[in-house]
Amino acid sequence: MEESSKKLGVQSVHRNTLSQQVVDQIVHLLVTGQMKAGDKLPPEMELMKELEVSRPVLREALSALDTLGVITRKTREGTFFNDKIGTHPFSVMLALATNNLPAIIEARMALELGLVTMAAEKITDEQLEKLQVTIDTIANSEDNDYGEADKEFHKIIALSANNPIIEGMIDSLLITHNKINSLIQFRERELTVKYHKAIYAALAAHDPHEAFSQMYKHLDYVRQKVLQYSHAN
Repeated sequence: MEESSKKLGVQSVHRNTLSQQVVDQIVHLLVTGQMKAGDKLPPEMELMKELEVSRPVLREALSALDTLGVITRKTREGTFFNDKIGTHPFSVMLALATNNLPAIIEARMALELGLVTMAAEKITDEQLEKLQVTIDTIANSEDNDYGEADKEFHKIIALSANNPIIEGMIDSLLITHNKINSLIQFRERELTVKYHKAIYAALAAHDPHEAFSQMYKHLDYVRQKVLQYSHAN
């Protein structure tokens, strides 16, 4: 088999580093313009050779990029940069900062606090009903298994702000929801329900200031847990 005549503009990755460095090198192809949205990535064997990493390390990196929406893996076709990456502007930045949980949660706070104030002005009765469903789901969950309902609560608020540009940003940030939950065990169902009910009440009253205040209390709780985890590791 002939080797590709075009060498990728990436650096080899030292074997004692984490898959994050592979993520960085693959994203480097996108941000430097060597490849663009929709382009097909080289086969795994070629990437392994260029980056000088094992298959498990490469696949861990690709899985992270897939989760963040930077790439799309298609059976029998290969791996592609997401052709809609331009509508999710935070995806690339998150891929580069995926191990910096404090920065991610602070970015999420900055966005969601703005979103919830807009949502207080625009949210519909139908969206409020959907929020109530997520609260009920969390309240009735067993073994603190309510991650999807928690994420849906925040997604509904983002959508109710009715701003497609900001929705794309928050969608990218919420992708990190599962990673944070997998690393930090801080599920407190009753407290989560309390926070969500307070946010819901402010939104139902169409009170932007109260919505901001209650969302801040909720996200600051998460931030403090993230900081505790980061300082301990």
